[in-house]
Amino acid sequence: MTDLADPGHPSTRGGVSPDVRAKAWRRPAAALLAYAGVRALGLAVLALWSAVRGADAHTLLTARWDSLWYTRIAEGWYGYQVRLPDGGVHSDLAFFPLLPGLERGLAEASPLSAADAGLLVSWIASLTAAWALYLIGERLHGRRAGICLAVLWAALPVGVVQSMAYSESLFTALAAWALWSVLTGRWVWAGTLAALAGLTRPVGAAVVAAVWIAALLTLRRERRGPDRRMAAGLLLAPLGWCGYFVWVGVRTGSVTGYLDVQGQWGNGFDGGRAFAVFIWQNLTGTVVGGIGLLAGVALVIWLYVLAVRQRQPPALLVYAGIVVTLALCAKGYFGSKPRLLLPAFPLLVPPAAWLARRRTAHAAVLLGTLAAGSAVYGAWWLNGSGPP
Repeated sequence: MTDLADPGHPSTRGGVSPDVRAKAWRRPAAALLAYAGVRALGLAVLALWSAVRGADAHTLLTARWDSLWYTRIAEGWYGYQVRLPDGGVHSDLAFFPLLPGLERGLAEASPLSAADAGLLVSWIASLTAAWALYLIGERLHGRRAGICLAVLWAALPVGVVQSMAYSESLFTALAAWALWSVLTGRWVWAGTLAALAGLTRPVGAAVVAAVWIAALLTLRRERRGPDRRMAAGLLLAPLGWCGYFVWVGVRTGSVTGYLDVQGQWGNGFDGGRAFAVFIWQNLTGTVVGGIGLLAGVALVIWLYVLAVRQRQPPALLVYAGIVVTLALCAKGYFGSKPRLLLPAFPLLVPPAAWLARRRTAHAAVLLGTLAAGSAVYGAWWLNGSGPP
């Protein structure tokens, strides 16, 4: 699917009429309005739930869990750490710098606090991500699929994280637009956005890999060498991710500095062994919890299989495969896994395509039900254990 509104279409590289540009801006409007409506519903239910409990919804969104670490970095930059009773250390070097850097810059340029700046960045980024998801869904399966994809992402059970001062929305926006740039052949943009994604979260490596593998497959298919723009994009892509790893290594005086920092937090990649033990403990304990975990893992794998059978573009499959692998095969903080899977939006393309083929009324009822469930679950979750 290509048209004059497609930024990857050759006709857009010269000049485009104002009418075509206006249509390009109007195309995602329905998806963005629907996305904003789902997230507004989630925030309204959160505010009501929190008020009944005597809690502060604003605090839950800006000043708990990881958002506190981002705020501390924004206010004083790196150097803060917590010593645990067992002698371990939690260092702020575990958190990548783009979100706190944006918080710091926005707070210095406006009356906002660093925490509120982080919330604003997250809200803007989530809308930007929804825009890219719409375009990807539209390109693959048509306009209705693009709208459904944006709404499905908003209505995930842990979709409330998209409205928190966390880095998931920012990362997903950068990753989705990088992948969109790959699909439309804009390699410099793809590399630049991949570099920024690599400064946002450790899983930025998935975006870098997607850009590189997609480029190599393109070169193999077309039997040519990279042109200057593709070469520039490939060189730019790993700079953010590698740059932060190198900086932490220099700061800690160790080649494995970042891995050591993550190890102190109890994080790391063990091929899923610790998660399997956790599931087994739930199966032999609460049983219901273990069955729920198995069902969740099976659903994620099934959606990825559907994406492969759907023959999604290699960039999307590589990206989603790495995000899923890193999320499921990492040890520690098992309650974070749904949140870590939030950027894996290509898994939602198969159900979005299926919904797009349903009658409008039926699709609206299904999406509305999911949105309501997400709003209630998000409010209950943040007023309980919340994202660790």
